[in-house]
Amino acid sequence: MQSLILGREKYLYPALALALLVFAYQSYAWMGVAFLVSGAVTWALLHYSRMLQVFKKAAGRPIGYVPSAVMLNAKLKKGQSLLHVIALTKSLGEMQSGLNEAENKGVIREVFIWHDDSESSVLCTFDNGKLSAFELTRPVQD
Repeated sequence: MQSLILGREKYLYPALALALLVFAYQSYAWMGVAFLVSGAVTWALLHYSRMLQVFKKAAGRPIGYVPSAVMLNAKLKKGQSLLHVIALTKSLGEMQSGLNEAENKGVIREVFIWHDDSESSVLCTFDNGKLSAFELTRPVQD
């Protein structure tokens, strides 16, 4: 489902915004347009505020550190955004690979890793900012 929508997002969202703008103008003239614009600005400010709070909490922690990699692995689900994973870990991930074009054109792949004190780690792969795969690695027990 995600791959069907992925290529159309750059056309779908502007078309939806334009349709809402036309509907607001036809329904309430310029007052409707002003209401729609104020709602969009409010949404953007709320999103920006949440993003700043997440990064402010992550700024004080070591890069790639998480208290328990096993608990992080249990909380992860495919499709979560990178911002949501950073909010879960309260730490920026240690980048394993940069912004690479994957096998499929138009897919931007990023790979991050988080470690804990017991040397367990979680390797997370993000495609276009969404979690596509994650793997828990634990040290060998004697």
